[in-house]
Amino acid sequence: MTEKYHESDPMSDVISDDYRMLQMMSRFGIKLGFGEQTVRDACRAAGVDVTTFLTVVNYLKDPAHAHIGEMVERISLPALMDYLRTSHTYFVDFRLPAIRRKLIEAIDCSAANRIAFLILKFYDEYAAEVARHMEYENTHVHPHVESLLAGRLPAESFDAVVTQHSDNHASIEKSIGELKNIIIKYYPSDNNAQLLNDVLMDIYMTEEDLLVHCRLEDTLFAECVRRLEAGVRQTGGAEAEPLEETQAQSGTSEGLSQREREVITYVVRGLSNKEIAEQMFISVNTVMTHRRNISRKLDIRSAAGLTIYAIVNHLVSLDEVRE
Repeated sequence: MTEKYHESDPMSDVISDDYRMLQMMSRFGIKLGFGEQTVRDACRAAGVDVTTFLTVVNYLKDPAHAHIGEMVERISLPALMDYLRTSHTYFVDFRLPAIRRKLIEAIDCSAANRIAFLILKFYDEYAAEVARHMEYENTHVHPHVESLLAGRLPAESFDAVVTQHSDNHASIEKSIGELKNIIIKYYPSDNNAQLLNDVLMDIYMTEEDLLVHCRLEDTLFAECVRRLEAGVRQTGGAEAEPLEETQAQSGTSEGLSQREREVITYVVRGLSNKEIAEQMFISVNTVMTHRRNISRKLDIRSAAGLTIYAIVNHLVSLDEVRE
């Protein structure tokens, strides 16, 4: 990959070329007001490893054509970890709460608007999922890497630690996609349409930002750690204490069959798969098949999302929905 940005480029030109680099810059701790400084000078003034900064921004500019092997040779893993930790703080403490505030302003959160309440509940569940994922990385993945950097070989391999939450990135992507889908398709239009469109734009940009962040962790960061781990193992690093275990965390509507619609009504009333099977006189496996088909056709996987769909499409009334 031909690198887009270089040490001698004015930092202001990098930002003017791609506004997203503002986010990368702030997460490295580089503040505005650098005047005509080059990338090299701005990084040095902020105490940032310039090679790592350039590696990350060039990766984020064109991740599909990044030469990971070449990038790994140049990057500072401690500097990259600082960047990732700052990114976690940005998402959990700033970006997601800011979207929530705008969402409350855009939708009618009065007691009478059950759909708005459920959308907000869905969003809170999504934000909590992101927070849990990033907390796991801060408390398990990063300490593992810090042990390697200190020359100690943890009892578990890096891949074993990552595998414990390997599906989270995909789950986060599905959840935010489902949230957009629900708002776009099922929230009734009202006088706050412009505000809601603005929130949706924020959600789209956050989705893109999170996608690139997760991709960076899965590729560049992961390869750096694997190479470090191989080096520590080869040199006979001392075995570190095991990391503390955490408790497990636990199409279109026209295509729905009558039985699938019936399953939805039971789901939103709070019945388990076993209870639904008993009500419909079918097997639990058949219930699970119906639920998979419903998820595929509607692109909705959560009970909260199905509840909104069922209310909007008059499959259930508000007083039938279990709190």
